[in-house]
Amino acid sequence: MAGVIGGRTYYPRSSAVRRSITTFNNNVVTQLLDVFSFVSVLLRGAALVCQTLVIGGAIFSLWILRPLNAVPGARTADISRSARLLICSCAMALAVIQVFYLAADSLLLIGTTGLAWRSVMGASFFVAGLASVIAALIIAAVTARRNYRETSVLIALTLLILSTLVATSHAAGRVEGRAVLAAFGALHMLAVASWIGGLAYLLLALARTSESSVRRWLCCRFSSLAALSVVVLAASGFMLSISYIGSRDALYGTAYGAMVSAKTVMFIMLLALGAANFLTVRRIATAGDERIVTLRRFAEAELGIGFTVILAAASLSSQPPAVDLPADRLSVSEITQRFTPRWPSLVTPPIASLSPATPLSSDDSASGSEKLQSFIPGTSYQPNTPYDIAWSEYNHHWAGIIVVVIGLLAVAARLPGFRWARHWPLAFLGLGVFLLVRADPENWPLGPRGFWQSFTVAEVLQHRLFVLLIAAFAVFEWGVATARISSRRAALVFPVVCAAGGALLLTHAHPLGNLKEDLLSELSHIPLAIFAIVAGWSRWLEVRIEGTPRQFLTWVWPACFVMIGMILLNYKES
Repeated sequence: MAGVIGGRTYYPRSSAVRRSITTFNNNVVTQLLDVFSFVSVLLRGAALVCQTLVIGGAIFSLWILRPLNAVPGARTADISRSARLLICSCAMALAVIQVFYLAADSLLLIGTTGLAWRSVMGASFFVAGLASVIAALIIAAVTARRNYRETSVLIALTLLILSTLVATSHAAGRVEGRAVLAAFGALHMLAVASWIGGLAYLLLALARTSESSVRRWLCCRFSSLAALSVVVLAASGFMLSISYIGSRDALYGTAYGAMVSAKTVMFIMLLALGAANFLTVRRIATAGDERIVTLRRFAEAELGIGFTVILAAASLSSQPPAVDLPADRLSVSEITQRFTPRWPSLVTPPIASLSPATPLSSDDSASGSEKLQSFIPGTSYQPNTPYDIAWSEYNHHWAGIIVVVIGLLAVAARLPGFRWARHWPLAFLGLGVFLLVRADPENWPLGPRGFWQSFTVAEVLQHRLFVLLIAAFAVFEWGVATARISSRRAALVFPVVCAAGGALLLTHAHPLGNLKEDLLSELSHIPLAIFAIVAGWSRWLEVRIEGTPRQFLTWVWPACFVMIGMILLNYKES
């Protein structure tokens, strides 16, 4: 019977109706499992960036702003206000992102295990995430006050956020040495926040003052903080790597070890940029405004690469430590066999020869079955046929040809007598169309899955995102290269697209169901991501700075494109 509560009529649901609704929800969640996993990593990365900025802001306020306020004659009101507003904004963003992250992970857990919401809310990740949300909201409320001066409350709350990070790290899941690993993990995260997070506030402070003495004081003070952070970061990272990787073969033979290697390469890039700024700071007493501007531009690239490393750390946290995976590791011979150069394949097999599309859970529910048969990595693996492999290799090889041509045209555009080569960005439109049509034969427009249905597959969703990035780059960079767009901001679209594409590629998943094939595919994508990141930030610096470094950087990013194309030309799956 119907009942009336608060003026609304409610009808009791029968057990059959409730069971149907539960089955439908589980089908939807399980069908979107890979998409949820991908989105979860992105949300985790965004949350880590916000946490880094909040903690870094607290350290910057305590280590730099408080002593700066005591410097006689220094006008710091605008700097302090801007830093306070940035901390407030990042704290608000952190709270919002954490709510979405908790919702995504909770839905993922409920959809794959059948747990009730009450059980999920008692899980450690949920409790830690909720504590982080509360701490972030309090920080936002405290720093939103115009008369805010005290940093002790801010430090206490950021330490709470740091503790939630440690509580959801790999250290919390260890049985032996948990306290030691948690301590090293906390030091590692604190060093990242003080260096990368504090760097954002340094750039903000340098932009908010025109006093040369204040700028020099800020740079010298932060340089000492950054140097200390680098030492702590390297030492703690080394100790964590020993504990979580354990051996040399795990460094290249597991996904965790490969991602740590990628982080190490980007850490070296950060050190190179930091060293350039450190040398500038050493001579800052005699440095002019031009040197300070160059320092700020290098710091921008340093900050961007730092955020990329944080995103890689988010992807790393979703994988089990290498020491826990003694089986299914890649050997040197397997890696050598896969990456030994051979002539590319430029002929496509017929579509009819490919394997049939993997059924999604919605296909089974439509036929009346309630069994969840959505693909979950490791549960039902069917090896690709030789035709499937040939199709994939054909796609990568033709994409490699296009990218090599793009890189060579970009080089030619910088040489006298090749003015026509400045239209090189339009070649990216051809690459985007090629990827949209040929990358996923199971999906629209070649396969049986429709346009919207194909977005429920995580790999296809990522491919479509890459196509959008490519199209955005092609339009804007063509306008910049041909002087149709004179805005310097428009010239920054290309480096942002390249850097963002490289960062997304670090989270790019290929759920083949075979651990070794997954890892071999990932090993081919990591160098692509690194070259894309280098290309993006070298182009950023080329646009933003003047002088001798610019003359060198103008050749770096085209060379990176050529290298990306060469890697694609050697792509193999067998």
